[in-house]
Formats: sequence, C-alpha cells, structure tokens
Amino acid sequence: MKRREFLAAIGGAAVAWPRAVDAQQPAKMRRVAVLMLYAENDPQGRARAASFRQGLESAGWMAGRNIAVDYLWGTFGPDWTRTITAELGRLTPDVIVVNTSTALRTVQAMAAATPIVFIGVSEPVAQGFVAGLSRPGGNITGLSNLEPTVGAKWIDLLKRIAPQVRRVAFMHNPANPGSKIGLPSAQSVGNKFAVDVIDAPVSSPAEIEAAIAALGREPGGALVLPPDPFTVSFRKQIVAQTLAMKLPIVSAVRAFVDEGGLLNYGVHLLGLFRQAAGYVDRILRGEKPADMPIEQPTRFEMIVNLKTAKALELSVPAALLATVDEVIE
Repeated sequence: MKRREFLAAIGGAAVAWPRAVDAQQPAKMRRVAVLMLYAENDPQGRARAASFRQGLESAGWMAGRNIAVDYLWGTFGPDWTRTITAELGRLTPDVIVVNTSTALRTVQAMAAATPIVFIGVSEPVAQGFVAGLSRPGGNITGLSNLEPTVGAKWIDLLKRIAPQVRRVAFMHNPANPGSKIGLPSAQSVGNKFAVDVIDAPVSSPAEIEAAIAALGREPGGALVLPPDPFTVSFRKQIVAQTLAMKLPIVSAVRAFVDEGGLLNYGVHLLGLFRQAAGYVDRILRGEKPADMPIEQPTRFEMIVNLKTAKALELSVPAALLATVDEVIE
C-alpha cells in the first residue's frame, strides 16, 4: 500500500470510529417525578400509578431503560411540603406530574422553570395556574377536572335515588379551592329540588365527624363529596359514620362507592393519568407546555352501590340503572 493510501485509510478509520461509539451510547435517561398525594399502600393511588406507567409504555418509555419515574407518596400538609421540596431539589426531574390544586400550587412556587403536567385541577385559569386553555403560557399544562356545573348534577342524581333528602352537606377541604368549585352550582338548584345545600368545610378527622353528626341529627340528610385527596384519605371513617346514620353519599371519586358509598359520578381518573403520560411524552420529545392546550374531561363514570342502597332502604330507579357504567352488588 502506498503511503498516501495508507494515510487516507487510517484517516477514514479515525473519522468513522467516534460515530460508531456514539451509536453504541445509551440514550439519556430521562426523569419524571409524580406527586401522588396518596399513601403508598392506597389501592386508588397504586391504580393511578399503574395507569400512568401504561401510558408511558405505550409511548415507548420503559422504566429503568430510558426513563426513571419517581412516585412521591403522601398526603398534603406542612411535612409533605418540606419533604417534596427537598426531594424535587435532589431529583431534578425533567417533568413534574401533579395531582390536584393544592399540590400544584406548592410545586408552582418551587419549580418555576421545570415543565409541570397537572391532573384533575378544576378551573385552572380561574385559579391562576395558566393564562388560557388553548395557550397556557409558562411551564404548566395538563388535564382539568370537573366543570362548576357538576354540583347541580350531583344534587339531581341524589334526589332521583333518595327523594326524601332535604338537607345536603357539601363537604370539602378549604385548603383545596378546587374542591369547592361545584358548590355554587349545587346551591343554585336547591329550590328546584327542595333541598338546603350546606357549605361544610373540614380540615381534620374531628371536623369530619362533627359535620356528619350534625347532618344526621335530623332525618333527610345526605352528603356530597367533591374530589379531594384529604377527604379520600378518610373515606373509611366517612363511609362508616354515614352508613351508621343512614346518610346517602354521592361522590366524585369512586373510592367512596367502593368503600360503601351510594353513588359515584365523576371524571374517569385512571384515564386522566394515562393521558397525562402522553403530555409527558410530548414534553420529553421537545414540545413546550406553554403551547400545549389544557384538555377538558370527556369521559365520566357513574357507579351505583346496590348493596348500600338496600341498607339505606332506597330503590334505584330502573331508568337510572340503565345509564350507569358499573353496579356494585
């Protein structure tokens, strides 16, 4: 081989070698932090985490291979806030996924530059999280929860099953403004359905017990529970006390009807968690949250617990049963 040919050959090899090494380098491991606002052993929280994971996998993201997903468990409170602040600082995720308004407000203050995808936040524009639904602006986007008019729907469904109801306590967590969003709508139909809708904020197990006890002192009481991790975390206490006092429950989260509540009507939350994975996928591939429209809920579910209806001596109309998604017997 002539000297010129030899130099050309090794020169070509020198150029080709780095490209071969680059091709063998593993893709950068991306990281997502998911704030669950549930205890780690809570079946509802585990089901939502599984739905989110399935959504990621369908988009090509495999945990431990090209993405690390950190589920941060726990209920909202000062200790949770301090822990989450420290964890997010340590993890430095590429995207943060947040469930509910309370968690979003906390994360918004501490992660002004990190993309955030929210799940189940009611009225995100009115609450000041985003500038608009079609163009959120900033670093936040996601999937909204129930519309304010759902309060009237809960009262309607309640009266169809329990026409004797005259007083309805709308139990919500005052630390979560989104949980109160259906109250004006519920109160607006009070005269139509001959019910008094009572504003019942609760911040502790003792306040929950006192509110239910006050409701049960006279006949004709019932309870409406909008979506909120705080009340969901005390669902066993709430359902046990209301059943003992023969008070029907209409809730927005199926955890209550699984536990023994009468009826659930709300957004299909497992579907929202799976959809949120799609938002995360788009962000990891380069899209900006500012340009990603907020998605409104389109799939709702209604579940009736016939065992509870029987215990409360209520008859569920056949026309209503024909429209439910699931019956618990």
